[in-house]
Amino acid sequence: MANKDEAIEVEGIVKEALPNTMFRVELQNKHIILAHLSGKMRKHYIRIVPGDSVKIELSPYDLNRGRIIFRER
Repeated sequence: MANKDEAIEVEGIVKEALPNTMFRVELQNKHIILAHLSGKMRKHYIRIVPGDSVKIELSPYDLNRGRIIFRER
C-alpha cells in the first residue's frame, strides 16, 4: 500500500454524485476519475455536491480512483 507522502494531490470539480459517497470528478487536465470521500470528511459531515471544487489524493498505482481530502469554499 502506498504511503501518504507517495500520494499525488490534484484538484478537480465534482461532476456527479454516486451512491456510497462516491463521486465522478473532472480533473484540471480534463480526465474523469472516480473518487470517494475520506473518513475524516465523513466523520465531520462535510457535504459534497456537484459543482464543488475539491482536492484529491491519487495512488501512484491506480490513477483512475482517488480520495477526496478537501472541499474548496
